[in-house]
Amino acid sequence: MTIEIIKADLSNHDHAEAVIQLMSEYALDAMGGGQDLSKFVKQNLVAELSKRSSAHVVLAFVNHIPAGLAICLEGFSTFACKPLLNIHDLIVSFPYRGQGLSKLILQMAETIAWDLGCCKLTLEVLDGNHAAKAAYKSFGFSGYELNPQMGHALFWEKKLSIAICP
Repeated sequence: MTIEIIKADLSNHDHAEAVIQLMSEYALDAMGGGQDLSKFVKQNLVAELSKRSSAHVVLAFVNHIPAGLAICLEGFSTFACKPLLNIHDLIVSFPYRGQGLSKLILQMAETIAWDLGCCKLTLEVLDGNHAAKAAYKSFGFSGYELNPQMGHALFWEKKLSIAICP
């Protein structure tokens, strides 16, 4: 078995197709909402990511087959006055789960973060996604809190347009 973990070149047709294929699989999974990406997203995601110098995409291939993906976006920590890297989406394709790919993808994301001078990696995970939570904890992630008396941070959202933001 040959495993390759790379920073994607979104101008590479195979990499672009892998991003759409894996994001579609993620969207269809219960952890991704259970609904496929819209036609608009499938047609425009790679081009829109390509426009953003703050977007970093990691791909995992097993025997040259797309097997995993992380889409990371740079942010900024005002408390540290340094950049951070948010792992916005992470998927390991079902047939490749349990083989350590998530750890390899996270290692590449961490390398990118170090290269960018980031102070931390962040991500969000659904409370019921026990497998992902275990993988993230084993990699050193933990719930975010500034003051233990105030509790862990919660991730909230306010959708601006249902037609645009699923």
